[in-house]
Amino acid sequence: MNSPVVRRTVPSVKIASEDGLEAVDPELSKHEQVKVHLVAALAKMQVGDKLPPERELAEQFGVSRMTLRQAIAGLARLGYVSRAPGAGTFVAQPIVSKSSELTGFSEDMAARGFTASSRLLVFEYVSADAAASRELMLSVGEMLVHIERVRVADGLPMCLERIDLPARYVPGLTGDDLNFSLYDVLATRYGIKLLRAEQSISASVVTEDQATLLGVPTRSSALIIERLGFDQKHRPVERARSIYRGDRYDLRNTVHRDAG
Repeated sequence: MNSPVVRRTVPSVKIASEDGLEAVDPELSKHEQVKVHLVAALAKMQVGDKLPPERELAEQFGVSRMTLRQAIAGLARLGYVSRAPGAGTFVAQPIVSKSSELTGFSEDMAARGFTASSRLLVFEYVSADAAASRELMLSVGEMLVHIERVRVADGLPMCLERIDLPARYVPGLTGDDLNFSLYDVLATRYGIKLLRAEQSISASVVTEDQATLLGVPTRSSALIIERLGFDQKHRPVERARSIYRGDRYDLRNTVHRDAG
């Protein structure tokens, strides 16, 4: 029998700064900014801890209770907190399981009922170095489209992506095309469907810069997935490195044993 989760009230939690709600990203709405601050606070609490009352939190952030409720509802959908009617809001065990199937971030989030989006950090054309040319079967110096993005679910940063694509396969691609699913753009505009990938998975911790982008403490745990994707013509068309928040992801695989 599983041991019950011990719920502790933490009435002294001071979540907002002395100045109230500090802007995280000017493009985020107020309730999304509240969510980012709450996630940082939840990281310092334990599973089962009870959040302060809505009225108190709204006062700390200097926002309306409606805005505060929107933020908490978003965190509940993402699994950060659980709400018990009449009892309050509690820290939950926040995990998104990623399967071994070849899916993009947008597909992963849509399957879980989350709204995926992106914040583009870098979009540039670069010359392929020796490693990129070897993996993508290009000539050294051939042009690549290099992309760096923060991937976001329901307003919260979830992972960092670095992607290289052979420029000859995606003529006319621009940064404006990358607000959402790259795989959709590849399929609908260029007829490129990724059907197979070779990938490696490793554990790591985030650097100071990565932590800032993901909204987590420096040296927080992370999962790194490096992937080389092949299309329906068996061409290597995508070289990707994704850094997933360790507090948000685990990996699930189905394994089999030979019956013989």
